[in-house]
Amino acid sequence: MVPQLEQLLEKYPADLKVVFKNFPIRSHKYAVKAAAAALAAGRQGKFWEFHDALFRNYNRLNDQKIIDISKELGLDQTKFAEHRQNPAETARIRQDYQEGLRLGVRGTPTVFINGKKIKNRGMTSMEAEIEAALKKASAKGS
Repeated sequence: MVPQLEQLLEKYPADLKVVFKNFPIRSHKYAVKAAAAALAAGRQGKFWEFHDALFRNYNRLNDQKIIDISKELGLDQTKFAEHRQNPAETARIRQDYQEGLRLGVRGTPTVFINGKKIKNRGMTSMEAEIEAALKKASAKGS
């Protein structure tokens, strides 16, 4: 997970929710395979660990590296292979990608706070956006 998001989740545990969407960039030939692998790892409770390993190895990804990561994380290899090939996962990736295009996503990571795309993903900027959204929500509830 992006370190800033982890810090923000710790600071706003009751007010912040992270929703992950797949947006495999077309210029990376293993992006779709990597997305499917992360979702398959998620079925075994290891999505974020797999996700983070993929990003650490983005420039060395291939089929063998994906399998190596799954083994390093102790995933059940039979289930992992089965889930990677699941058409429902491919459909989910395609749906997430189309939604991203519709929302103006052009690359990763892209962060939205209450539907607003955040250009500056620095801690101070994101914290200010969260505080503004909380203040606005509080004013509506009054």
